[in-house]
Amino acid sequence: MNKTSLLYRDGPWAFILLLPSILGFLIFVLFPVIASFLLSFTSWDLLTPIKWVGFENYINLFQDETFIKVFWNTIYFTVVTVPIGIIISLFLAVALNQKIRFIKFYRAAYFLPVISSMVAVAVVWQWIYNPEYGLLNYILSLFGIDGPSWLSDTKWAMPAVMITSIWKGLGFNMLIFLAGIQGISENYYEAADMDGATWFKKFLYITVPLLRPTTFFVTVMAIIGSFQVFDAVFLMTQGGPARSTSVLVHYLYQNGFQYFKMGYASAMAYILFFLVLTFTVIQFSLQKKRGEV
Repeated sequence: MNKTSLLYRDGPWAFILLLPSILGFLIFVLFPVIASFLLSFTSWDLLTPIKWVGFENYINLFQDETFIKVFWNTIYFTVVTVPIGIIISLFLAVALNQKIRFIKFYRAAYFLPVISSMVAVAVVWQWIYNPEYGLLNYILSLFGIDGPSWLSDTKWAMPAVMITSIWKGLGFNMLIFLAGIQGISENYYEAADMDGATWFKKFLYITVPLLRPTTFFVTVMAIIGSFQVFDAVFLMTQGGPARSTSVLVHYLYQNGFQYFKMGYASAMAYILFFLVLTFTVIQFSLQKKRGEV
């Protein structure tokens, strides 16, 4: 039976089976994307008629001091959390690749925060950060250090949110790195042992280079996730104090669902989209030059 006959016989059934997924994509993905893009050129508060304003929303964004502040807060969050999270998760993956007792328990324990609700995580960390009876300030007091009011101090609120976000995401990156490490042939390490290489040299000259594709994937996903951070900020600080922890998605949410500036919020969403796209394209270009993509 040739391909044409198979197409006529199975094509209609294939289309029927794929129809729910196609409709779901069109209704819940493609249509909202197109609608939000068109809304970004309008002024609409959900109550009054939609008014076309052209590029006014985009122009106003770059004149909005609050937007500039949350933009740099997002960059700050990304620059700090991505490399620190990747480095810690890589060392955790190496440590959890050892043949020791209860290794499966340790792996599950480190992955547990990933599948935990952000609400539960935020409640636990708010208790840890509590300035009066929190665990962190208690530990600092043992060393004679007077801990700050973590979540209500403009200097320490963002680092506190960063620590929570890094902790929650470690397990996912660790699991990806662990899979990459277990895909490296033992022959490389055996040859290095014969040459008398130390653990650190094997890590530096075998593990790290052979994990470059894995590191690239983890980095791309981590950067995209950091630009989209919202739940930790919303639950722990509400963007305060004085917008020291407010980020792009949080400010977008406020404009869209609190101030009802749907056009302004849509413009902000597309600024965020092009920002993430730019960083991703740059990373792919750098990897392609190295011949790894």
